[in-house]
This record gives sequence, C-alpha cells and structure tokens, in this order.
Amino acid sequence: MTDRQRKVLRIVGWTLLGLFLLGSVGVGIAYSKRESLLQVVLERAVKKAKRDYDLDVKIGSARFTGLSSVAFTGISVVPAERDSLARINKVEVGLSLWPLLLGKVALSHLDLENGMVQVIRRDSLTNIDFILHRRKRDSTETSTDRRADLSDVAENLIDQVLSKIPSDMNVRNLAFRLTDNEKRISLLTEAAVIDNEDVTSTLRLNGNEATWHVTGTADPGSREYDLALYADGKPLELKYLEEKFNLKVQADTVRAELKDVDRSGGEFHMEGKGSVRNLRVNHPAIARTDVLVPSAAMDANVFVGENYVGVDSSSVIYLGEVSARPFVKYTIYPTKVYDLQLHTDELNAQSLFNSFPQGLFESLEGMQVSGKLKYDLALHLDAEQPDSVKFDAGLTPIDFKILQMGAVDFRRINNSFVYTPYEKDKPVRDIIIGPENPDFVPLTGISDNLKNAVLTSEDFNFFTHKGFNEKAFRVSIATNFKTKKFKRGASTISMQLVKNAFLNRNKTLSRKVEEILIVWLIENQGLVSKERMYEVYLNFIEWGKNIYGIGEASRYYFGKHPSELDLGESIFLAFVIPSPKRALNWFQPDGSLQVRNVRGYFRIIGKIMARRGLTEPDSGAYGFYSVRLREGLRRQIMPADSAGLDSLMTDPTDEGGGLDGFFKRLFNGDRDKDGNDENAKPKETVQPAQEEANVPLAPAADTVKTRRQLRQERRERKRRERDERKNADPTSGILN
Repeated sequence: MTDRQRKVLRIVGWTLLGLFLLGSVGVGIAYSKRESLLQVVLERAVKKAKRDYDLDVKIGSARFTGLSSVAFTGISVVPAERDSLARINKVEVGLSLWPLLLGKVALSHLDLENGMVQVIRRDSLTNIDFILHRRKRDSTETSTDRRADLSDVAENLIDQVLSKIPSDMNVRNLAFRLTDNEKRISLLTEAAVIDNEDVTSTLRLNGNEATWHVTGTADPGSREYDLALYADGKPLELKYLEEKFNLKVQADTVRAELKDVDRSGGEFHMEGKGSVRNLRVNHPAIARTDVLVPSAAMDANVFVGENYVGVDSSSVIYLGEVSARPFVKYTIYPTKVYDLQLHTDELNAQSLFNSFPQGLFESLEGMQVSGKLKYDLALHLDAEQPDSVKFDAGLTPIDFKILQMGAVDFRRINNSFVYTPYEKDKPVRDIIIGPENPDFVPLTGISDNLKNAVLTSEDFNFFTHKGFNEKAFRVSIATNFKTKKFKRGASTISMQLVKNAFLNRNKTLSRKVEEILIVWLIENQGLVSKERMYEVYLNFIEWGKNIYGIGEASRYYFGKHPSELDLGESIFLAFVIPSPKRALNWFQPDGSLQVRNVRGYFRIIGKIMARRGLTEPDSGAYGFYSVRLREGLRRQIMPADSAGLDSLMTDPTDEGGGLDGFFKRLFNGDRDKDGNDENAKPKETVQPAQEEANVPLAPAADTVKTRRQLRQERRERKRRERDERKNADPTSGILN
C-alpha cells in the first residue's frame, strides 16, 4: 500500500468517525429531548383531528417506556356533538425500527387494557359521520385532479392495515359496540394474544349469548395469516342481521388465509383463501326454507391495476364435490366495463347434483344421474353501450342420463294431472289437465289463429329453441342495466310452464334457478314433447278472473269453441295474458274493443304474423273491429270515458294492456299490480318476434290533449257507432 493510499484511508476513517460522533450527539440530544418532542407531536395530532375531523381527542398521559415504545393512559375520542367513539384506559405500543427508518410506521408490539370502541346511530345521525363528511370534502377538492392509480391505492391501504398488526400483542377487555337505534350488539374481547406467531382469543357476544374464538397463526413480517373463527357449543350467528334485514346466517367455522401480497407488472396482487363449514342461510328472497351448504371454499387471486380490479381466472371456487374457475374484472374508467366468466371442467354429474345446497332445489333432491356435465358462462357489458352486451351460457351434457327422478317426476304432465292455481297464496280450485275435464282442448282442436297469436306474443321460437332464448337474455340484461332495476325478464313458454306446473309460489332466487335447471332437464332429456308442453300451457294459464285454460276462455268471452276463434279474438286473448283480470276493462258497453291502447297492439302483432306468413296482410287492424264480447258479459262493462280515447297511443298509467301493455310485457317481468296471481299465469314474457319485426311505431302522444283533439275524437267515435248500427253484420264495419 502506498503512502497516498494510506493517507486517503485515514481521511475517510476520520470522516466516518466524525459523522458517527455527530450522529451520536444528535441521537443523544434527541433522546434527551424525546419526551418534549413526543408532546409536540401529540399536540399537532390533536389539533389536526380537531381541524380536519372536528374530533375532540384527549390523552391523559404519554411517555416513552423503551427505545421505541410509548405508553398512553386516559385516551378518549369524541366527535363534536356526538356520542363517544373510543375510550382506552391504558395502551402501550412499540414501533419497528427498520420500517421507521424508511418512513413507515409499523407496530412491533401492542399491549392494551380496558378499552371501548362504539358506533352509535340515532335516527339518521351517527358518531362516524365525520368520516363521510371528510370523504365528500376530499372528493370535491380532488375532483379535477388526475385519477389515482388504483394499484397504488390498494397497495397503500393493505400496507397500512397489515403494518398495524403487531408481531406480539396482548389485548384485554376491549369492547366493540354497535347501537342502531333500538338494536344493539356488543363484542367483548376478553383476551386476544399473538405470541410467537400463534393467535388465540376469547370474545363474548352480547354478554353471555355466545363465546367466540379466533385461533391460528399470524406472521406480520412475511404478511402471512391463517385464522379461524368458531363458537363454543353453537354455530356462529348474529341475530342483528335477522332483526335488521330478515337475514338468518349461521356457520360452524369461518376460515381466512392470506398467502401472498406483492406487486408486479404494474398490478397489485393478493393471494388468499376463504372457507366456511355448515353455512346456513335463510331469507325470503333466497328460498322458503333454510339453505345448508356443508362446505364451500375459494382460492382467490385478486388483482388491482391502474383503472381496474378483479379476480384472476387462476382462482377456484369449491362447492361440495365440484369446483369452478371464475374470472371477474371491473374496469372503472374511462368507461365502466363489466366482465364475468365461470367455467368448469367435465364434472361428474352425480357429484354436481350432490353438491347442490340442501333446501335450495327441493324438487331435484334425491335425483340420480349418470354421465358428465360442463358449464360455461361469459358476460361482457360496456356501460356506454349496454345494447351491445355479450352473454353466453350453457350446460353441456356428456353421456348424461337421468336414472331416477327426485322429489318431483317431471314426466307426470305427459298424462292427465291436477293443476291448482293460487291467489294470494291460497288455492283457487283444482283443474284437471286432461280429457277428463270437458273444458280441456287438445292442441289439434285449438284454432291456428290462437296458437300463432300466443306464440308471436309470448315466445315465437318456442318450437325451435331448447328452453331458453339467448337473445332475450341479452336484451333483458341491457334493459335492466339501463333502467337500474329488474324491469324485463326473459322467460320462455318452457320456463313459464315449469314455474306453474312444478314449483312453489314463492318469489325467490332459488325458485328461478331451479326453474332454469328443470327446463334444461326437460328439454335436453326430451321428458316432454314440445307439442304436449304447449298444449298444457294453453290449457292451464289464466285468461280472466277464475278463468283458466283456452276452453273456458273462448266460451267465457265469445261463446265459442277454441277451434272457432278468428284472428281478432285470438290476438285479443294473447293481449290479455299478462294481466288477465283486466280483460273486461278493454271492452265498451256494446261489446266492441276500446280503440285506445288495444288497436296499436293488434297492428303490431298482426304485422309480425303477416311477415311470418301466419296470416294475410291487412291494411286495417287485423281483426280488431270484428271482436265482439259475448252479449251476456256486456252489462258488466262500464261506459268508456270519451275524453280518454286515443287511437294508437297509450295511457302512461296503464300497466297491463294496449300498446303500453305490450311493451311492458316486452320489458317487464312481474307486472301484477292489480291483484293478478303471477304464479297462476305466465309472466316475464319474451317478445322475440317483435324484436325482429322492425315494425315502425307512432311517436308518443302528449298526455294533455287540446280541446280540438278531444272534439275530433268524440266525432270519430260517434261516426263509428252510427256506421256499426247501420250494418246488420257487426263485423262488416271495418273502420281505419
């Protein structure tokens, strides 16, 4: 080593020593002043809480108990003019040094004794309103700023949460309380300990109502957690949910596992797993009885990008003996886009049926099957272009066979059977669907006009589809998305038949899914022919108050046998299917139909039928003026309000008929606002024929008419009445 090199080393050494001495002096000064520095920091925090959140924060005492640990006593947090949010008698926290050097606050240990955190709601006010107010203010202040990168937001949020979980923890007597007006929940943490990565805890729910435990492992350094929640001697349950939302939820064990948290390729990723044992759910919207899921789990890989969040297709859902791979992606900006996929491998069919939650599909319980099934679903919806929604779903059978029917034999409708319609959950009467009933009419004995009119109105592709109309599903999704409510269903005649013939009368999610499964079984296994399905359908749907089946309907309204129905009478009977109890409301005292609402429907259905070669083109209204109510019923008709007549337009208040009623059938699922039994007649009808017909419609009329318009309408009505009286044949007065 040369003298020059030695000289350089001496200079470097003395420089480092000097820096070390200066740092030591600085640390020494800071250490000697740390108590006063702590007070300054706390004063600033208290002022900030008051300034930004209007919180009164008080600290009885604060002092260092070690190099990086601080003890506090007498802490209270009270929002202005609200109930206390938190009170803690004694707490000691330790900070991890290495994260602190990087500017991050991470807890190394936590020792807390006697504390309380509560959320109180009184009417519309809560003691956490300050959070909402702050959020609104922040969103207003930053509304013109560039949108934040969601991956950064997610990473920071998760980092803040996980860094506050200490490696060593000892919590005693910490109470969490929720008061929602008259409803209360309390959860007392008698003890919660993290010791050498082992987690143990004891929690008391509402005093002695239940004892819960959280056990497992926690490794904050590696960000790996595996925790289980269970109760002593009884299932986990929160009665608050049942009292508040009529939702009963129970489970024996709930488990959550966080395996990995990282960031790569501009995306933030979280990998974990959740599972539940013996989950019991009961809610009127789900099913009429308890639904039991013996075991369910999910391996979830969550990803967050700059403007999207989702669940990766490497995730797996486990239900009983089967599994499926989901994919979910929600793009938030610049346009909201929803992507959803669900795929399975070839599943053992019996394993799939065994995995259905108990109580969810009652009619399928006990069914024995063979072969395999594969399910695929894909949905893509752009919020800016909902009409271009893409939706495909299908259950593919591979050598699938039904070996034994379950609780219900779906083949029973091939022979005579008894159908019982219901009104407001009460049976109306028993109706035999078969030749034993004199009002039963075989399909060959029904006028082609009626069969074609109903198919055109309800489900034109009935004889060619396999129970479902995918185009109708897509239109239904788009319509419901645009209206932000369930306004249109997508039921085919097959689905309406199954709903009425086999299922209970409760409007539940399980009933809808069960309906789809039964339709798939009937259609794909050929359990009932299309002709028999349509024959049953026409013979048991409701056509009027206590009028069921086409035999009763044609005799009741027109004094005819169904084979004698002409085009106008057939279109009218198709017209009243969505709201049959209002059928007589569309007639005038002389037995003719009201022009308002009804004639426009006749023209639309007639033109569609003509386009398809089912009837001759008609420049008039396809038999509208020839319809005459049976004379014995005319005395029940109230005189029409002449001021309300409108040749093509609709009454905005009407729900069940006319041109307006046609489009409500086109876009509406459950339309029963006037007492009709939605279970005793088909609902949620599909109008594929109208969708394809491209029939030009008149523009909407103003709801307020001028005096001149009203006079013209009265003169038109009187002219028609004079012409009809002059004609001996009441069907010859075709007015246009």
